[in-house]
Amino acid sequence: MPDLVPIDQLVVPTDLSGRDGRNRATGLAQIQANDDRSAVLAWLARYANSPATLASYRKEAERLLLWCVFQQRKALSDLTHEDLLVYERFLANPQPVGRWVMSVAQKAARSSPDWRPFARPLEPVSQRQAMSILNSLFNWLVQAGYLAGNPLALRRRPRTGRAPRVSRFLPLEHWAEVRTTIELMPAETARDAKHAARSRWLFSLLYIGGLRVSEVCINTMGGIFCRRSADGKERWWLELTGKGDKMRLVPATDELMAELIRYRKANDLPPLPREGDATPLLMPIIGPVQPMARTAVHELVKDVVRRTAQRLRAKGPDYEAAAAHIEKASTHWMRHTAGTHQSDRIDLKAVRDNLGHANIATTSVYVHTQDDQRHDLTTGSHRVGWSAP
Repeated sequence: MPDLVPIDQLVVPTDLSGRDGRNRATGLAQIQANDDRSAVLAWLARYANSPATLASYRKEAERLLLWCVFQQRKALSDLTHEDLLVYERFLANPQPVGRWVMSVAQKAARSSPDWRPFARPLEPVSQRQAMSILNSLFNWLVQAGYLAGNPLALRRRPRTGRAPRVSRFLPLEHWAEVRTTIELMPAETARDAKHAARSRWLFSLLYIGGLRVSEVCINTMGGIFCRRSADGKERWWLELTGKGDKMRLVPATDELMAELIRYRKANDLPPLPREGDATPLLMPIIGPVQPMARTAVHELVKDVVRRTAQRLRAKGPDYEAAAAHIEKASTHWMRHTAGTHQSDRIDLKAVRDNLGHANIATTSVYVHTQDDQRHDLTTGSHRVGWSAP
């Protein structure tokens, strides 16, 4: 049997393509797709302007389509309710492991022969998220007139009285442990020093700036600029392209600017970027200067939280609960952490604008004044608190 490949490279045998699927609608479809793969791609195309959502949705649709072709030998448009019960169990234990789960420590690029659909079996929360995304896919295919019905519609819904989900942010004491881990990272060799500097700068961007992983990957240091305000004070800002290609201004606080200078110095760059500087916000340690892949950024964060959990467990069983919670943290948890900690100290409107939950008009003097107040609030109240080198 051939190796698994990403959906954009997948060639589906005619008998599994879904052209004659048992669940195909008989009326006039609203999309041009005549096979399951094309129909899935049509659904994914709706999210082209939201890289994070596209990556998440593509991952789940891709896994299902590959499972249909390689595991069940059945077209997606032939799936029944019972098939999807089997698939949900498969998510928790994808077998055979060698075919479905990556064997490399760091997630392989989609173009790599080491790529697999899973980095590891899915935990219950991730299983529910996967099935929720697939339910959205099936609902859309029904609305588009491609499928006659949604085979997930009969799925049992979780009871409302279930235990609450894990809080997807780090409380202050857990964030302090993560920060300590970064400060203790080895820097004896040139490579280790660069890695430590990059980790510290990444977490500064995620925590002080509240950036999404996509924003870390696609924006450059040329977005950092200084503006003199009506009060005569100069303030630094990071202008970036965010979700949905929307622009926003993030306060480049005194602490963030100090960390920027520190990071640039570690990479033999001038202290401050110039206008139009194309240097990515985050760079690989070796090789050409280019933006880092989202998977690589996620892995940097996971490495830090795993180190933190290991360090805490070494202290004894009293630290197990904290270690277990920190170990679950992800890149997006850091954005939630930033928003949660800011909201404890800063006006909610400023938090909303910092995180890009609303547009900011930057041409009005009145809005500039509000921006300046937001900058001062953020600078004075929201800090990592790195120890002196």
